[in-house]
Amino acid sequence: MPPNTDTPLCSAICSSARQLYLLLRCISFSSKTQVRVSADGLRFSAEETSVMEAFVFLSKTLFSTYNFQDPEVTQHDLPEHAPPPPTFQLSLPALLETLQIFTLGDTASFKQQQDPYDGFAAHRLNRHAQMPFSSAALGHSGFCRISYQNRGSPLSINLSESSVSTTCDLTTYEASSTEDIPFDRDSLSLKTIMKASHLADAINELASANPTTLSLRASPASPYLSLSASGPLGSATVEFDKDPQLLETFQCATLFTANYCFAHLKAAYRAMTSASKVSVRTDVQSVLSLQFLVEVEPNLQTEGREGVAFVDFRIVPLIEGEGDGHDDDDDDDDDDDASTEREDED
Repeated sequence: MPPNTDTPLCSAICSSARQLYLLLRCISFSSKTQVRVSADGLRFSAEETSVMEAFVFLSKTLFSTYNFQDPEVTQHDLPEHAPPPPTFQLSLPALLETLQIFTLGDTASFKQQQDPYDGFAAHRLNRHAQMPFSSAALGHSGFCRISYQNRGSPLSINLSESSVSTTCDLTTYEASSTEDIPFDRDSLSLKTIMKASHLADAINELASANPTTLSLRASPASPYLSLSASGPLGSATVEFDKDPQLLETFQCATLFTANYCFAHLKAAYRAMTSASKVSVRTDVQSVLSLQFLVEVEPNLQTEGREGVAFVDFRIVPLIEGEGDGHDDDDDDDDDDDASTEREDED
């Protein structure tokens, strides 16, 4: 029996377009995003020349309605023989502008959002004033319907607010790569969980020196965790003691040091200011993993599930004597959990 071509491969409905916008804005350092569609949800990823990657997984539980039906998969297909999930690329700026189409009138706010790093000082003053995913902050953020008809089709986004409705079709492109920066979760050199605001404040302080490189040092003895940076305007170091108020958990068996491009840490700043907690991990290859736990408005139609989403960054260390990071390896698994057990696999 031929598949029903009138049924979209994937369709999802969310009561808050702004909530989706705020999550995807965390990876807006890139002009393109790669989208992977599956029965579990939508996975958006962005990268910078294979030395930094970021992922946002929009679980189906974040949507009031989520339907996935791949016509290329039949009920007789074994998991190992099933075709790969649909994957495509699209313009990330176009997607973000579409999701906030009903709030583009606030041009001053929009322009400031284009460069999150100009707002370091403002963040320190306003961080506790209002949570970005609270009901008050989201306000009347628009009803959003996402539809992907089949492989090669545009991604259709329908937005409605009050009596106004608009539909945007975003052109999709063939995915350039499906490989992620490898991260060995079974061989960790460092693992710690802290409030994301602590990490944001540390990056904010270090940014005052206008550095190009950030040095990460971890030790089983004091000082347990330190971030150092130096630049034309000076140098600075931020140390974290093994205090539950600073580091909720801390695991480091031997001395660990590695250098990273400071601009890559700055690229994760929006995630730092949106998240409540962050899991900081490094593996034996010194690849840095930052997994941010973001509290969002829960889907009231999904009982027993907390309103959380995860934003993940992977950063390759700098090679000694060079100013940029280079990727050494190829392929590996996906992301893991932050301060709570992650239930949604990408």
